[in-house]
Amino acid sequence: MAFERHATSKIRDAADLFTLQTMGFRGEALASIAAVAQVELRTRREADQLGTSLSIAGSKILSQEPCSCPAGSNFLVENLFFNVPARRKFLKSNSTELNNIITAFERIALVYPNIAFTLHSNNTELYNLKPSGYKQRIVDIFGKRLSQGLLPVNVETTLCNLHGFVGKPDSARKKGALQYFFVNGRYMKHPYFNRAIQVAFERLIPPGEQVPYFIYFEVPAETIDVNIHPTKTEIKFESEQAVWQILMAAVKEAVGRFNDVPAIDFNNEGRPDIPIFNPDTHTSAPKINLNPDYNPFRETPHKRNLDNWETIYSQITAEEPNALRKQRTRKQYN
Repeated sequence: MAFERHATSKIRDAADLFTLQTMGFRGEALASIAAVAQVELRTRREADQLGTSLSIAGSKILSQEPCSCPAGSNFLVENLFFNVPARRKFLKSNSTELNNIITAFERIALVYPNIAFTLHSNNTELYNLKPSGYKQRIVDIFGKRLSQGLLPVNVETTLCNLHGFVGKPDSARKKGALQYFFVNGRYMKHPYFNRAIQVAFERLIPPGEQVPYFIYFEVPAETIDVNIHPTKTEIKFESEQAVWQILMAAVKEAVGRFNDVPAIDFNNEGRPDIPIFNPDTHTSAPKINLNPDYNPFRETPHKRNLDNWETIYSQITAEEPNALRKQRTRKQYN
């Protein structure tokens, strides 16, 4: 029944429509996949000794039989659009479609850092993510260089809770900034909230540049609407303006804490080793003897006696050249 159209286990009554905690509820995902691909499902409940193997191709059940398998569900999807070649022609190049798969993979892996994920393409392992925390999962996906440029954001209010990381001002760039919003475990695009982060970084980054961020919102399920767009990536909040203010204040606080702490660079690789002088251990330093009784204004044997200044002056005048003396005398009379 899981592969039948509109088969869902997410809704028990009408009230469940307003408190959705899952990615979907209409029962269309598995049915759509099984209609255009070859699917094999191996599933077992933890209380059962044997599981079930189910093979479907083009919505037709090929086989269903007991099997030995781990607890849980394992889906194998192959030969996408094998029965609709016209639709298959609209697929783009392999690299483009692989990038789309990687994008979807990253959005899910970032939400569940406590779960291990692996991604293979043509027998090549692209990702092997171990269970970790949020920051470590970000680093495992996007690289260690991003680790030093992330500032923690964490705030709890009665309206919403949010946590995550935002980039430092020096990590801003014009294109390709990693920007992710999640709400209740779901990836979303929200230009209005993106503007809140831009306002928080005003006068800290050049105009036109953007900082990376990974922000996780936790709000009551009844305060958001996830069904305003077919892709389910645009989400309507009941109190968008209030959440906008909370987000901007939280980011400003994170950036403010970063600016208050002086930057200390402990990376001394490749730098010259400059010894520090220690007077207690340094014995080769020259010794300086000080005379505490010395006074430069006190009479000394070498001090010149200026009481006979008139005699000295007359001697200097007598030695002046005749021309200079006549010139000085003429100026006096004039």
